[in-house]
Amino acid sequence: MTRIVFLDRSTIGPAVTLNRPSFDHEWVEYDRTSPDQVVERLQGADIAICNKVPIRGDAIAQLPDLKMIAIPATGYDAFDIAACKERGIIVSNVRGYAVNTVPEHAFALILALRRGIVGYRQDVIDGKWQESKQFCFFTHPISDLSGATLGIIGEGALGQGVAKLGQAFGMKTLFAAHKGVSGLGPLYTPFDEVMETSDIITLHSPLMPATRNMIAMPEFRQMKRKPLLINCARGGLVDEADLVTALDEGLISGAGFDCLTSEPPEDDNPLLKVLDRPNVIVTPHVAWASDEAMQTLWDQVVSHVNNYNAGTPSNVVG
Repeated sequence: MTRIVFLDRSTIGPAVTLNRPSFDHEWVEYDRTSPDQVVERLQGADIAICNKVPIRGDAIAQLPDLKMIAIPATGYDAFDIAACKERGIIVSNVRGYAVNTVPEHAFALILALRRGIVGYRQDVIDGKWQESKQFCFFTHPISDLSGATLGIIGEGALGQGVAKLGQAFGMKTLFAAHKGVSGLGPLYTPFDEVMETSDIITLHSPLMPATRNMIAMPEFRQMKRKPLLINCARGGLVDEADLVTALDEGLISGAGFDCLTSEPPEDDNPLLKVLDRPNVIVTPHVAWASDEAMQTLWDQVVSHVNNYNAGTPSNVVG
């Protein structure tokens, strides 16, 4: 009987219905798995379901029965794809499940920061409204989205979803590929121009060598309009130490991040030192995680496992 082992159930929300594959199988599930437990827990497994626990070449070499890895995510940098390919292990990811949830989260961050909601909420908690003796007071800047320029780095489904929301607010939307890419046609605005002219910059690019730290001090110093910087894509796209410097120097007006270079962050992550600022919001990598999106994601995972078992693998990476 096919043995299926799910290594990190806790990465899928409790509201999601975990449908099982339709063929006869043995199901083993762990809430969390540390890297040093991977080999032990996958012994005898035909199929591994794994979100973020790394499965590297040394582990794969010790798992002779493993035939498939189903990833309940789009990113697959935690897995040694070359070693899997050499062994004939099928690796399938999920795609297109976050077309609503990520753009909505990006705009939640944009609206909260653009309208000073974090700061004003804290002012009310601290009693400043009560002390003001008037019906309103002005301790944080408030700006409309209508008429503002939204620079979107990445023109995939998520970037397109963000653009649609921006256009609904009456924003001018610009698309750019990552730094150093040119010749992509009239629908793209040069990267440097997006840095210079945007009121809000939002990142929707994959993390790869060409995009790692693509926004650092040289880019922050290009940002003439002191934009908000939003990252609901991948940690590592922005140099986090330089981001704090840009905030300190007033080169940007605020930052909304849903992903960090190390997750969960290490104690020395520079962003942890500025979380009390009203123009900084960090959320714990949940932009993708609406209940609806997670259910769609899980249903895809099960369909890929079923397809593999039927001899028609789907969404194969590598």
